[in-house]
Amino acid sequence: MNPLGEAPRPHSTNERAAGSPPGGPGELTVTGASLDEWHQVAEWAAGEGWNPGRGDVACFHPTDPAGFFIGRLGTRPVSAVSIVRYSDRYAFLGYYLVHPDHRGQGIGLATWRAAFPHAGTRTVGLDAVPAQQATYGRAGFKSANDTIRYSGRPERSGTSAAGAGVVPVAPEHIDAIAAYDGQCFPAQRPAFVSRWLTAAGHIAYARLREGRISGYGVIRPALEGLRIGPLFADTPEDAEALFDALTAHAGPEDEVTIDIPETQQAAGALVTARGLEARWHTVRMYTGPVPAVRAERVYGVTTLELG
Repeated sequence: MNPLGEAPRPHSTNERAAGSPPGGPGELTVTGASLDEWHQVAEWAAGEGWNPGRGDVACFHPTDPAGFFIGRLGTRPVSAVSIVRYSDRYAFLGYYLVHPDHRGQGIGLATWRAAFPHAGTRTVGLDAVPAQQATYGRAGFKSANDTIRYSGRPERSGTSAAGAGVVPVAPEHIDAIAAYDGQCFPAQRPAFVSRWLTAAGHIAYARLREGRISGYGVIRPALEGLRIGPLFADTPEDAEALFDALTAHAGPEDEVTIDIPETQQAAGALVTARGLEARWHTVRMYTGPVPAVRAERVYGVTTLELG
């Protein structure tokens, strides 16, 4: 079941790749993708340098099983896109990919057209590479802010790795963390948060003040190094304590990566002081009004692929 309680439905299109005969092996068909099939898409993402988390697919796909699409020429997968519905008002688009052997044939656009109706009338968010910002603009997306990727080998702060009130996430914290997450993300996503906190290899910490959640963060193994996301916190001090607790799990040769909204200057200052540097950026874009969030608490987004 997906978050809206509806059974997954297949989607398809009969649009053909340029120069392909009708009904022939070059005809593009777009259908829903299974969990196993999405592992191949994750390999494509790795080939593009996205450096996905090693267990991301198992957490992502159940969020909306009907929202993951693969385009095929005959039986060969050649394209993909995900449009994950989080609520009746918000969805997020990611993994928009065409295999390098099949680019420049209109396959990406055909896949997009087949999959996008899954969003319905919801506002759709995405993270665009700057080169595609104008393309998404023509499709009705408007830019909100840049998201900057910082990476590097974190320097130790010289203080205790787990500051006062920073505790490993335990089962009794999960409901409160999910509620806190819902203030920082444009939709409630408790099932995803639960999977994300407890997935194999994921290390999660919460910051507690008088028994109340004042922030949380997760670090996970990626194909290269480690990735932090999300890092949500009430104050810069909360974010710093969580960041130091999370990065204490990095080895001396491990690079740590975090994606930070450009508007969160305190987060940029924190990770720069710890030895990370800005590598590249994406542009967060939306098709319409976004539910209000506590943007000042977002010190690191969860993922660029799923919002």
